[in-house]
Amino acid sequence: MAVGVFDSGLGGLTVLDAVSRRLPEVPFVYFGDNAHAPYGVRTADDIYNLTCAAVERLWAEGCDLVILACNTASAAALRRMQESWLPADKRVLGVFVPLIEALTERQWGDNSPPREVSVKHVALFATPATVSSRAFQRELAFRAIGVDVEAQPCGGVVDAIEQGDEILAEALVRSHVEALKRRMPQPEAAILGCTHYPLMEKTFQEALGEGVRVYSQAKLVAESLSDYLERRPEMLGSGTVPKFLTTGDPVSVSAHATQFLRRGIKFEKA
Repeated sequence: MAVGVFDSGLGGLTVLDAVSRRLPEVPFVYFGDNAHAPYGVRTADDIYNLTCAAVERLWAEGCDLVILACNTASAAALRRMQESWLPADKRVLGVFVPLIEALTERQWGDNSPPREVSVKHVALFATPATVSSRAFQRELAFRAIGVDVEAQPCGGVVDAIEQGDEILAEALVRSHVEALKRRMPQPEAAILGCTHYPLMEKTFQEALGEGVRVYSQAKLVAESLSDYLERRPEMLGSGTVPKFLTTGDPVSVSAHATQFLRRGIKFEKA
């Protein structure tokens, strides 16, 4: 009954932690493509090919349902995968839709026409690839009208987090927030459009100010996954053993992951 969780590196561990707490009876198999991280500076074709290879590896572990706990992969690869590649008996879900549903206060599965929502000015912080894909704006347009989105590509933040350099990561976050606020001085809400960024949520909030509501993805994805599996229990795969897989060096990745989540994590070679 395993479910797969994929990320280009360690950021998806924030999602894994939340879904594991919400669904403790489900064994999760985590796949980090650390050898090819970060994805945020890669081409769309490159991201698509790497994501497909990772999803196939998770299928081999008995995960018929895979969560792309990577905004860059969700933005650059998910729609293409669903339209032309995905077998009928498999599912791949992204992390954008639960976030947008929370922002627009729409229920899961609400397919009514787009309508006006209370939030009009939204700041989006994401990787360069996610920003250039405009996937967030496209998904938002399906559900809401009249929302101004100002996107800030946050180069360097993922690298700093993966390397465990919190001082550099904090400095970069503050710099990116300042750059966005020069273009949108008073955002009402801010989207942390990368699963690494919840680790910097406090810094984002401080830089943005108390009046800005910061939306982070992990808990929202966990609630959406729980709802999805209640409706589609047949998508639980045949796998029974939770695992951590990486394309990188398992010893190094395990050490960084342990620091990342502040609990012992042991990765195996994918």
